[in-house]
Amino acid sequence: MSDCPYCAGECADTDLAPLITHELHWLWTAIGKAADRRGDPALTQGSLAVTAPQQPAARAAAIGLLGGSVLRAGQRRTVDLEALTARVRVRGEALTPGTVAAHAMRRRLATSAMAKRTREELLDALRGDLDRALERLPEHVHARVDLPEAWSRLRMRGWLARLAAHPTPRRLIAQATAVLAALPPPGRRSDRRTLVAGDPHALDDGTPLAGLVLALVNATGTRRREAWEALGVDYDDVTGGLISIGIHPEGWTLPPDAVVTIPPRELARSIWPGPPTTDTWVFVTENPSVVTAAAGLAATSPPVPVRLLCTVGTPSTLEVNAVAALARNGWRVAARADFDSAGLAHMRALLSVCPAAVPWRMRVADYLASVGIPSEDTLSAIDEADTPWDPALAEVMIRTGAPAFEESLLSELLNDLARGRPWP
Repeated sequence: MSDCPYCAGECADTDLAPLITHELHWLWTAIGKAADRRGDPALTQGSLAVTAPQQPAARAAAIGLLGGSVLRAGQRRTVDLEALTARVRVRGEALTPGTVAAHAMRRRLATSAMAKRTREELLDALRGDLDRALERLPEHVHARVDLPEAWSRLRMRGWLARLAAHPTPRRLIAQATAVLAALPPPGRRSDRRTLVAGDPHALDDGTPLAGLVLALVNATGTRRREAWEALGVDYDDVTGGLISIGIHPEGWTLPPDAVVTIPPRELARSIWPGPPTTDTWVFVTENPSVVTAAAGLAATSPPVPVRLLCTVGTPSTLEVNAVAALARNGWRVAARADFDSAGLAHMRALLSVCPAAVPWRMRVADYLASVGIPSEDTLSAIDEADTPWDPALAEVMIRTGAPAFEESLLSELLNDLARGRPWP
């Protein structure tokens, strides 16, 4: 490999000094720019047009290279690149017009175009690898992947750029399709940690492999735990879950201001205690900041009884079912989330499984009180049907065009928690 920073070694054993003079810089600059445009660092074939400079010395210096005729200032001259190649090779048998231009401009030429071409060639190869591997998948996986749309879906999700930048993209494609091939058929389940032999952490959250597998099955818009569970793959059951204060599974004994996380394993097997009265409320929130404030309320002397669950974002199916189990066991449930597209989806998911739950300060007046001073945040697209508990809410949110977050109503929420009711 050449040690030259400007070419691939064509300059070896040559004397370029007579060619890269100050007077000829205009010519090599024009040739260098043409090489960049064409993606051809050599420029030994075809022709290009150059414009003669105003300086007489600069025009005179190029006469020999351009065929011997006089150049006038501003004149357009067509350069025969094969003839120019023959003339520069008087100074070195491997020289090309592009090589000389690269040395005159002190940089390699056509790098962007070559990089683009290399990237396109890599992506073509990756698509071929993917198409062949997907065709070999078991039938029960075909329906999940939607083979004709797989590559387009990766493009829309930004995965082509990630693959092009990955150090071993072909290996990543092979690993991802091997994971798909190992997915269990309907009625059976697999452990996520066993899908990649010898590496139980290969599919941990945040790894490129996990992301690519979920992108191929079009599960990137759902929570990871639910996405894997829908594929028949068991996610770990000791992380995530519901943050809790004042309401815990039956048999647990904790201080009234203790904040704990009830992991999925416990949510799946635990039973909620019955409520002390038929009018006792449990509150459900989306943001841990509300829990932090509520813990301070519960720690006062005398303590204020607080019963609060936090989903930390959109709840999983298991978490929604756990909230619904509270309602079935006699608790009254009040739930809320942020006034944005994710928060509204959170509410719809919870209310669809737990229709007895009451939206907690999630109506038009609450939104208008929350939105306050307009911010730079913009509201993602929502539909008029996104707030079935209060159809006017979606209309007002669309018209206002700004999200609002739970923290804006924190004092009101704490008052409700202290009273034990979702309204005065």
